[in-house]
Amino acid sequence: MYQTIHYEKQDNIGIITIDRPEALNALNSTVVGELEQVIDSVEKDSSLGALIITGAGRSFVAGADIGEQSTMDLATGRKWGQNGSALFRRIEKLEIPTIAAVNGFALGGGCELAMCFDIILASEKAKFGQPEVGLGITPGFSGTQRLPRRVGIAKAKELIFSGKMIKADEAEKIGLVNAVYAPEALMDGALEMARSFTKNAPIAVKYAKACIDRGMQMDIDDGIAVENELFAMCFATEDQKEGMKAFLEKRPAVFQNK
Repeated sequence: MYQTIHYEKQDNIGIITIDRPEALNALNSTVVGELEQVIDSVEKDSSLGALIITGAGRSFVAGADIGEQSTMDLATGRKWGQNGSALFRRIEKLEIPTIAAVNGFALGGGCELAMCFDIILASEKAKFGQPEVGLGITPGFSGTQRLPRRVGIAKAKELIFSGKMIKADEAEKIGLVNAVYAPEALMDGALEMARSFTKNAPIAVKYAKACIDRGMQMDIDDGIAVENELFAMCFATEDQKEGMKAFLEKRPAVFQNK
């Protein structure tokens, strides 16, 4: 179905693997188009409780395809940036928890793709960076917006202005990465974390994500109001009744996403 990505499900967990090894999984028009298609499927699949993305081989995504970008002019550059940013924003706004399992290079558009996911887990071999200024461009898929939110304004400026790469341990130290794994343990770690999310009430997890993401865009009073409303809405769900009944009966809850 796809030329440059693979998509599979393990129970209620979706797994996207970008597989363009001849270009270290660099983003070109085909990859972006196929990611749009798979995100269409993810958005429509109510059975999914979490989503993981990773890369095949020794790279997560080594950036955008420079060969393709080198021929762009003002109009095509603007369209490329708009399309990529729209796709990444769709990923960021998915209702389910998302995890980027970064197995190797995550540079430029690859770093920006990882930052669209709620959680970033990294292999010890992973490297992160925003090297765009060395190519005469700025980060084009909202990297200048997401990196400061992840690591703070001062550190983001340092990384973007210098274009330097950092290793996984430094990325964890500055808060870009949640945890670092041995290469062979990365996907097991991602799946274990995803399962820890999906064992809980799906509606409650969805609402909790909405509280965090929406609240970050508001002042604290408006954010608290959103939280209070979504908290109240949980009491209209069957899963709330089941969760509390199971707790009182000292048994595992069986949630139905209702």
